[in-house]
Amino acid sequence: MKVSPSHENERIAVSLKTLVDLAKPAATLNLRPKQIRAAQSGNYVSHFKGRGMAFAETRLYQPGDDVRRMDWRVTARTDKPHSKIFCEERERPLFISVDYRPGMAFATRGVFKSVQAAKLAALLAWAAQQQGDRIGGQIFSDAGCLELKPRSGKSALLRFFNTLAHPVYPSAAASTLTEALARLQHHAHPGSRIYVISDFRGLNQLAENHLALIARHCEVVLLHIFDPLESQLPEKGRYRFTDKIRDIILDTGEIKQRHEYHQRFHARQLHLKHLCQKLRMTLLPCSTNQSPVEVLNLNRSSGAG
Repeated sequence: MKVSPSHENERIAVSLKTLVDLAKPAATLNLRPKQIRAAQSGNYVSHFKGRGMAFAETRLYQPGDDVRRMDWRVTARTDKPHSKIFCEERERPLFISVDYRPGMAFATRGVFKSVQAAKLAALLAWAAQQQGDRIGGQIFSDAGCLELKPRSGKSALLRFFNTLAHPVYPSAAASTLTEALARLQHHAHPGSRIYVISDFRGLNQLAENHLALIARHCEVVLLHIFDPLESQLPEKGRYRFTDKIRDIILDTGEIKQRHEYHQRFHARQLHLKHLCQKLRMTLLPCSTNQSPVEVLNLNRSSGAG
């Protein structure tokens, strides 16, 4: 007889049922960006790329056609000017990158960072499916990195959820954040909406370069997962932490130590914020004890899509 996961287990490992059951709360989400004005309609130009444009046909040049869309190959072959015609893609790819590295298997409140990441990914996938977009994913950890190509329909959705609940990596090679972003750069097509869900430990200059290249052609949202303990040490005392293999005793008796710890976390968050401003990405912080639905609704209200 199959045993249902306990409430305690659900805090440290996400189940397929939990991800499927997020369909109803996901219905309140809207991944569409707010109304975007073209460069000609005002001084503000949005950084959101909108849906991709797919090639439809080549036709004879007509007065008013954009010269940048001239089909020079057909023009040269026929000795008559031709223009390329594009149509808006009906579906927009959504690509969700989820960090399952060992550091994500941690929490002092709420759920493990990895569980929070999986729930956020499932909510995003449900919302995208309900809006008719294609869904793809990437999961990376110390066991490897796997990608799921963007596909439509509930079968693609369930495949993604099953992978989140029971990932099977194609190789035993560990994947760092930098390597995962390098792979994402090659898999994400222009015009896609990209969500990277991670604690961003190990973010270095090379990883930031990969993000910069992705952000040139895609709408990118970084979901920064953290535990409350990572932002603020508890008051004076001795605290025991364990991963069931090793024990660590943390003494928070010194005020200076607690202040420096908080400042380091604040500096990391500030760096992420400045990076997103520089690359025109969106940053959404998410604590392990926050409601993932509320976090993503903040994404909507802030105009991030």
